[in-house]
Amino acid sequence: MSDPAAPSLASAKRIVVKIGSALVVDEETAMPRADWLSSVAADVAALRAGGAEVVLVSSGAIALARRALGLTRRKLRLEEKQAAAAVGQIRLAGAWQEALCAHGMNAAQLLLTLEDSEDRRRYLNARATIATLLSLGCVPVINENDTVATAEIRFGDNDRLAARVAEMISADALVLLSDIDGLYTADPRKDPQAEHIPVVDRITDDIMAMGGEPPPGYSSGGMRTKLIAARIATGAGCAMAIALGKRDNPLAALVDGARSTWFLPTPEGRTARKRWIAGSLAPLGALVVDAGAARALGRGSSLLPAGVRGVQGDFSRGDPVSVRDEEGRELARGLSAYDAEAARLIAGHRSEELESLLGWRGRDEIIHRDDLVLL
Repeated sequence: MSDPAAPSLASAKRIVVKIGSALVVDEETAMPRADWLSSVAADVAALRAGGAEVVLVSSGAIALARRALGLTRRKLRLEEKQAAAAVGQIRLAGAWQEALCAHGMNAAQLLLTLEDSEDRRRYLNARATIATLLSLGCVPVINENDTVATAEIRFGDNDRLAARVAEMISADALVLLSDIDGLYTADPRKDPQAEHIPVVDRITDDIMAMGGEPPPGYSSGGMRTKLIAARIATGAGCAMAIALGKRDNPLAALVDGARSTWFLPTPEGRTARKRWIAGSLAPLGALVVDAGAARALGRGSSLLPAGVRGVQGDFSRGDPVSVRDEEGRELARGLSAYDAEAARLIAGHRSEELESLLGWRGRDEIIHRDDLVLL
């Protein structure tokens, strides 16, 4: 039975699942573990049938190519890792495509770096792409772009990348599939007295100190990177689980209450990013809105171009802007989905007119409610 205080994966509507190299790649053959991948795909299909959207963050590209390229040393040079990633990424994408397609799902590949989640414009582009893929019924399969990455090109980074993706798309749950069934007070492989921790309601320094050394083999992330991921995810209002991956149908097992460790989202998690928008960013421009738009914002709606009466300043897509009424009172702050020139073109127009005005199809909202903070 799962702990009564733990979240339920079955109730999550948007789920990110991180899968490490040691689970994807058979260490003896250096080939994809096709049967296991098929079982995960079956789990994903079941979650989707229950109404959830699922995103996979999968390691394994470098591991799949090392032996084929004769790169069998434990430590590789940067250019060797990048070459292996270029070869292995094709194999990794193919393995997931085959597994997901067999269960009636379309796989979509995205290659990201951590910088893609930290630069505002790249962040918005990546989020919009993932959201569109999910709306089209695809299963995005995300990996770090190791062919161009530099300092961050190490296996453990996909833990953090998965947490950034969960934060980016406002996921309800992040699942890190591992070779262990959760967090223990000490390494259970070394200390027989180590106790399993089913639920962590707050990530303290004592919890962080429980992260041990990376395990041997393909996976080199270890528990510490998972705890760092937990801090990122829970701070964004997303619950996170560390669950045993070395079993068939690991997500179904988690739904059924298999032993794991759940990290609870911080109570203020959903507003943490919005507090950052409101208090930490200096607006680079302003959007003046009419009374109807002001009332809609007060009800929690996004800001549509039709309600904008004026555009001030020079800003780019993703920049922070102030939202003001026609008397000059600041109502909100947010991140603009358009640059100032485009915003001036579409101000006062209905969403269905935007494509003809711009010559391309952009977002219906000039500021989405997820990027908007009322003051």
